[in-house]
Amino acid sequence: MKRAGMSLRVCVALLLLPLMAGCQSVIEQTYEPQVAPSSTPQIVDEVQKNDPRAQMGAREHPRIVASYGGEYKDAKTERLVARIAGALTAVSENPNQSYRITILNSPAINAFALPGGYLYVTRGLLALADDASEVAAVLSHEMAHVTANHGIERQQREEAEVIASRVVSEVLSSDLAGKQALARGKLRLAAFSRNQELQADVIGVRMLGEAGYDPYAAARFLDSMAAYARFSSVDPDADQSLDFLSSHPSAPQRVDLARRHARAFGPEGVGDRGRDYYLAGIDGLLYGDSPQEGYVRGQTFLHGKLGIRFDVPTGFQIDNKAEAVLATGPGDVAIRFDGVADAQHRSLTDYIASGWVTGLQPDTIRAIDINGLEAATARASAERWDFDVTVIRIDTQIYRFLTAVPKGAASLEPTADALRASFRRMTPQEIAALKPLRIRIITAKPGDTFATLSARMQGTDRKLDLFRMINALQMTSMIQPGDKLKIISE
Repeated sequence: MKRAGMSLRVCVALLLLPLMAGCQSVIEQTYEPQVAPSSTPQIVDEVQKNDPRAQMGAREHPRIVASYGGEYKDAKTERLVARIAGALTAVSENPNQSYRITILNSPAINAFALPGGYLYVTRGLLALADDASEVAAVLSHEMAHVTANHGIERQQREEAEVIASRVVSEVLSSDLAGKQALARGKLRLAAFSRNQELQADVIGVRMLGEAGYDPYAAARFLDSMAAYARFSSVDPDADQSLDFLSSHPSAPQRVDLARRHARAFGPEGVGDRGRDYYLAGIDGLLYGDSPQEGYVRGQTFLHGKLGIRFDVPTGFQIDNKAEAVLATGPGDVAIRFDGVADAQHRSLTDYIASGWVTGLQPDTIRAIDINGLEAATARASAERWDFDVTVIRIDTQIYRFLTAVPKGAASLEPTADALRASFRRMTPQEIAALKPLRIRIITAKPGDTFATLSARMQGTDRKLDLFRMINALQMTSMIQPGDKLKIISE
């Protein structure tokens, strides 16, 4: 739903919620990648044309990029990553191997490689890393997979699979069976073996040291990613399927192994961390939701490009995914919001009754007005769930709310009523004032403390915890005047 502009295609073969697993899709979309491989890669002009391994990577590249929200385009950040990768290439196991590095426009914390030198790192990982050596640790690990041909071995064991999860089988059906849907959050690459991961760890640490970077960065960033995983796990509905630790298990022995191999280059403190030029390179980096996917601000979802907004009731938490907006609330109440193009401009009552909702109660279909917008609503029921279905037309788009409660729960009507009443067009002033969150680099002044600096954070209720995490600060850390630190703000 939330691709840029008004080309609103809904991939609805997705989970409404974990609690509703095992359900069928609403409708499906044919996979139409909106992105293409970069024509100006930062590391090489083109991947080796006659390399069959590169051809394998090229086949998967558009799917990977589309699954992670497209490429993140920022010349300063691209130069930063290219600088780090270039230093590592010179000391790699195969200096003749060319690499094509793509920064993915995703807040997930991830990096991975495909055969033929296709490397990927998310902007979310760049936001979490505290210096250049930590990014170098991640890239060297992925380069090691390439030079050791782990991708070839992996593909021989298991093909990469795309998993489209499902939406509420008892209520929603699809007459488009057989068409494949792309689920952004569920692209899963076949896992490397434990031995392959350990081998990449060893090669990666050696590359770090030989390139002049801090060889202890690998162990340090593994700790930071584990801290991120703990921070995210506070939200039990958080989808970490695209994150590094879901495919690169962090075990204490791996951290110990990384430290042990780092000692071959000397005690801690050797090597360059590259912190100053790294922080300069990510100053202004997009953080969290991208404008193409809209923004969550507390209990409100706002999409400036589509010009719409709505509020979820108090106590609900919004999960803004690429394919839909999901929200969960007390008492197992669930909300899904998405949209679909409607070139036929059929009546909304006919649209609800057109067969995409099973369990529909036809006598409940009625046309309504929502803040001056044409709309319709109906009820549906299944074995375990009751549903309110609301559709709203704006121009050639139909926006859809699906509210689900356990069967017989009294919360359906008040929740759906409040949700409907809050949906409206944004004013031009609201659209102009809506700004994305970004990483901002600040310099500590005399008197600054954790409390004063974290208070400047935006977009989170857990300001102090997130401030500590993105700056890799421990409970015993001290802030000194002149320290450069990251905050998140508009």
